[in-house]
Amino acid sequence: MSDADLSARIDGIRQLGSVVRAMTGIAGARARTARAQIAAVDDYAATLDAALSQGLAGMPQEEPDLTARPALLVFCAEQGFVGGFSERVLDAVGAIPEGTDLFLIGNRGTAIAAARGTLPVWSAAMPSRSASLPKFADRVLGAVLADGDLRPVSVVHAIWNHGQAAVERSALFPLPPAKDAAPRAAPLTNLPAADLATALALDQLHAALTRAALHAFVAENEARMAAMSAASRQIEDELGVLEALARRERQEAITAEIIEIASGAMAGRQGRSAVQSVHT
Repeated sequence: MSDADLSARIDGIRQLGSVVRAMTGIAGARARTARAQIAAVDDYAATLDAALSQGLAGMPQEEPDLTARPALLVFCAEQGFVGGFSERVLDAVGAIPEGTDLFLIGNRGTAIAAARGTLPVWSAAMPSRSASLPKFADRVLGAVLADGDLRPVSVVHAIWNHGQAAVERSALFPLPPAKDAAPRAAPLTNLPAADLATALALDQLHAALTRAALHAFVAENEARMAAMSAASRQIEDELGVLEALARRERQEAITAEIIEIASGAMAGRQGRSAVQSVHT
């Protein structure tokens, strides 16, 4: 490898390292922001649980009328550089039960699912900002409940735990009824108990879906950070090898130049000695 080629290779590796570090920083910032938002959504969900418990105290509760096909929401990766993130999620999903509608989020995961022969009834790109996820949850629910009929809804998503992505599956609708330890007097309401329960349950569904989306968002960015960290170590190793090779080649060039100069000086002295001998 010539000096010019080696220098160009080192410059290219350094630029790639800068890109990897930038991607790592972006993924880390997104993951930290989403974690803070998960805590806020958890507080909101707890408030809804309390409202449902208080609002329906002393009232007979009826099970929602689930007339539509079950829906399965699966959150995969939106972009690449996340290792086998989407593959692990899809492996955990396994075969889709007959009569279940698959809703797939994440373009990268959608492409991998299609290669496996799994086609969703609806798919969408995952937002690039966690602040957009509550509004995105509205869009997903609009697709899931497009026919206006209630249906069982479950979700599969990754959750980052102890430095690795674990896949979690949970029911979103209907949720188990809230348990209230202390008996309450029935409050005054302007809605029938069934309508009130359905309205609060849909709000719970939105909160639970937003929380699942945030966890998937965090897990994808953490997986990207892990992949970029591994790539960064590989880049540093390769850069070290190339820089050592460059130093060795420079040393060899310097040594060759010194030998050439010394040989020239010696030849010059021998030439002058020969001339002096002729004149004497």
